[in-house]
Amino acid sequence: MTKIKVTYSDTLRTTATHENGAELITDGPKEVGGVGEYFSPTDLFAASLASCMLTLMALAAKKMDLSLETTKALVEKEMSTSPPRRVAKIKVVVESTLDPTPEQKQKLEAAANHCPVHLSLHPEIQQEITFRWGTI
Repeated sequence: MTKIKVTYSDTLRTTATHENGAELITDGPKEVGGVGEYFSPTDLFAASLASCMLTLMALAAKKMDLSLETTKALVEKEMSTSPPRRVAKIKVVVESTLDPTPEQKQKLEAAANHCPVHLSLHPEIQQEITFRWGTI
């Protein structure tokens, strides 16, 4: 089990300290009175999906002796417009210069769609996942 300590300071800022000593700062977004200098908690939520997808894709690529070194994910997060405030939609576009075979694409995309974060998302969160191979 991973342990993370999160400490609140004023201005809607938190500092999360991982058990390995790494630190991550979050800010509340400006629209709710935060400073907005760092990722908001919901920004991290959306970014964690893309990060998890790329990580699982890289593991699958390694098994096929492929490299995803030039691959990136572009993420857009939309918040709900009516209460309660929550993430309503996440769009992820994965772009790569890699041009895999249809079988390789299927394995890479399946890995992305079965990452732990993806599997943990609430079903009410709309997800748009797009893969663009041979691009950038």
